[in-house]
Amino acid sequence: MENPKKISLRNKIALKLFDAYRHNAAKEHKLTYLFWECTLRCTLNCLHCGSDCRQISSVKDMPIDDFINAVKQIIPIVDPHKTMIVFTGGEALVRKDIEQAGIQLYHLGFPWGIVSNGYLLTKERLTSLLNAGMRACTISLDGLKESHNWLRQNEQSFDRALNAIKMLPTTDLRHDVVTCVNNRNFDELPQIKQLLIDCGIKEWRIFTIFPVGRAANNPDLQLSDERFKAVFDFIAETRKEGKIDLSYGCEGFLGGYEGLVRDHFFFCRAGINVGSILVDGSISACPDLRNRFIQGNIYKDNFADVWQNRYQIMRDRSWTKTGICKDCEFYKHCDGNGLHLRNEETNELAFCHLHRIVGGSK
Repeated sequence: MENPKKISLRNKIALKLFDAYRHNAAKEHKLTYLFWECTLRCTLNCLHCGSDCRQISSVKDMPIDDFINAVKQIIPIVDPHKTMIVFTGGEALVRKDIEQAGIQLYHLGFPWGIVSNGYLLTKERLTSLLNAGMRACTISLDGLKESHNWLRQNEQSFDRALNAIKMLPTTDLRHDVVTCVNNRNFDELPQIKQLLIDCGIKEWRIFTIFPVGRAANNPDLQLSDERFKAVFDFIAETRKEGKIDLSYGCEGFLGGYEGLVRDHFFFCRAGINVGSILVDGSISACPDLRNRFIQGNIYKDNFADVWQNRYQIMRDRSWTKTGICKDCEFYKHCDGNGLHLRNEETNELAFCHLHRIVGGSK
């Protein structure tokens, strides 16, 4: 794309309508997606980990009953059948008991799934999860063997992830694969695409790595502006091919790429449709949001009351109009980008996707 800031007339009209939809969604704030950070333990020690999980975490896993009791509190304000619950971590599969939680959610009417690095997903464990009612599964594949194992810091990680990926098309699960693009795997994207197609994968999502947690000071993880833009050209071209449903992750307003690299326009739904319960009981939105965005705790607050009456910082984002966002012509479509990309001390945006696409320094 020659000028990513140029938006077609058709998309200008569509974005204006979508702006109204976003603002109405914030007012209604229907909870449709809930993350449960069931553990901070992990099988790996990834270079890009935003939560800085360790293989042996000092934070204890949340008891299943505590989580289920919190979920029961929201039943009066949601439609369970339309509220997806996703187990995450850490690595959710280090827990031997998540099937127990899954069965209870199934009987309460909630669909549920997991996000996993695939390391522990054997055929036997997959069968166990399916028998417990699991409906969705996302596995990470971050390059070909050498680059994936480098990022994941484990020589067996690629083989185990690929084995997990190959099992997914044999099930009725809604499934996809996610890839975090960095300088080590950037040139491998066409090969990764073909590998996934050969495995029978129909849906693939690409993310770029934002500079927080362990990723903050690793230059191999941050793409140049030229490569950053090239990622979106690759996604747009792959979508035209129609061989695999590829999309960019949920963050970042992308200017002229909006409508070309995702099935929807940019919308940070944190605290609007997306909630989370963190491992210590903290109530937040997407798990990438911590500290200042915590709205309560299940051990002292009613989850339904918190969802209905707090989250103002996420539903009215006028406070984000500062720094490079202050005079941006696209702010009305963006509302300051993803909240996880804002500096906690200054409120300013630390990472602007559109600015990088057009060759800026952020």
